[in-house]
Amino acid sequence: MSSTDPKALLPAAIAQRVSSLSFLNRRAIAVVDASGLGESERSGLEQAIRDILIERDDVDEVRVAMTAERKGLTIIAIGSGKGGVGKSTLTANLAIALSRKGRKVGLVDADIYGPSQPVILGNQGEKPVAHDEKLVPVASRFGVPVLSMGHLVEPGRAIAWRGPMAAGALTQLFEAHWGDAEVLLVDLPPGTGDVQLTMLQKFKPAGAVIVSTPQDLALIDAARAGQLFDQAGVPVIGLVENMSGYACPHCGEHSDPFGQGGVEQAAGRLELPFLGRIPLDLAIRQGSDRGDPPAASDEAVARPFIDIADRLDAWISARS
Repeated sequence: MSSTDPKALLPAAIAQRVSSLSFLNRRAIAVVDASGLGESERSGLEQAIRDILIERDDVDEVRVAMTAERKGLTIIAIGSGKGGVGKSTLTANLAIALSRKGRKVGLVDADIYGPSQPVILGNQGEKPVAHDEKLVPVASRFGVPVLSMGHLVEPGRAIAWRGPMAAGALTQLFEAHWGDAEVLLVDLPPGTGDVQLTMLQKFKPAGAVIVSTPQDLALIDAARAGQLFDQAGVPVIGLVENMSGYACPHCGEHSDPFGQGGVEQAAGRLELPFLGRIPLDLAIRQGSDRGDPPAASDEAVARPFIDIADRLDAWISARS
């Protein structure tokens, strides 16, 4: 590839709509600003980009994310580049903390292949009803309505879907009857795959929160997730450090099994806000497993989530 801007490969009239164009492992990924375009214009522009890029000798697959701001609802994506960093737990607790502050919050569990929000929010086994061909979110006792693939399939059942089926499921979750919700938190799957691209194409977030553990490998993957949002023109609201420090419940000795401060240092290098850290606490895990998230309580374990929610709430207010 040439060292020049890859967008120069496209005609000027098309390139001005392209936020980013990258090539990796014989795949071309184009992020396109579709603001103000009608459905036929969007489709025509997407097809034109595909036709141009697939002709290249070094491209076997073309992915196009057509982004546009969704009106009337502030969508906040909670993402990470790596699984197992506590992203779902953070999302649920932030939703509850924001709801306790008076925000009308909904939650989309976009982790199609590994949904966990029904367990965390204590409504596993409940099924959403449909009205006017749209789903009605499932209520939770914490005042946060939620939709998840975990509500649509039997608990424990493996979901083996290709990209188009996952994209269709995600669309149903977003285009539900969210009522008077003003903020929609989205629990994304790890990585930068089909679900993320579909969200950027159809339901562009107002901002994104990146969560990572302090260890170097998780930080590398988190940086990739941040790059995807940056390429799509989605501002990163800030970074959260999870599993940050452990206090032994027996002797009180403090240790850092995953390190400490790595995410805050990364935020400084990237010139992004650091939203806070969540400790590695047995009470957080136990509460999540039994459908009793810590942020719903007045215990000390809720404080880190409330502090981060305060900063997120301030960002939302400043944007309004």
